[in-house]
Amino acid sequence: MIALSNVTKTVRSGTEDLTILNDVSIHIPAGQFVAVTGASGSGKSTLLGLIAGLDAPTSGSINVDGDEITRMGEDGLARIRSAKIGFVFQSFHLIPSLTAYENILIPMEILGLENVEARAHSLLKQIDLTNRGHHYPAELSGGEQQRVAIARAFANSPKILLADEPTGNLDSKNGQHIFDLMKQLHERHKVTLVLVSHDAVLANQAQRRIVLEDGRVVRDELNHRDTEIESKT
Repeated sequence: MIALSNVTKTVRSGTEDLTILNDVSIHIPAGQFVAVTGASGSGKSTLLGLIAGLDAPTSGSINVDGDEITRMGEDGLARIRSAKIGFVFQSFHLIPSLTAYENILIPMEILGLENVEARAHSLLKQIDLTNRGHHYPAELSGGEQQRVAIARAFANSPKILLADEPTGNLDSKNGQHIFDLMKQLHERHKVTLVLVSHDAVLANQAQRRIVLEDGRVVRDELNHRDTEIESKT
């Protein structure tokens, strides 16, 4: 489903080159729930952005659901993102002038999907916000806004869901609730879920945990099992 082969990402910092990811190779099979952890600056968010095609590696290749995205132009990448990838951000990124229901509805209307009203209502029910759909983001709590953002990410039935610190702006109780919701939706919709988190407690609840340090994979293991997967880097 997702394959990174010898991926390196280098950026210019002043007069020097800064390597954010260093020769990373990862394979994530379809339907797996993977948590990516590591200290600040370890390359977690950069990794997620590369998988989403929001940035390009300096070297190496990235394959997403059979498409070699490192060879694509922006039009092709936009098609992949709209058809195959849902993205959840730490800061929600809801449209403030639209209600919760409308925030979920709009992505489906843009793609011209059928039965969008019924699907939007179904997603509101799945995130337990049926009675809050007519509220605007400013009228919702942080946890409720993130639940709407998750429902919006699932709106187009993506094969892959990428989540960048989705619990980072929430307290521990709401953070666990959001994490549980994502696990439930992952299982119900059979999506491949890659979640970036600094919270080791939450990461240990995923099926697999990948730990980055200084741009390299230092641990890659299946949770709740004794078998450790050797890093390919």
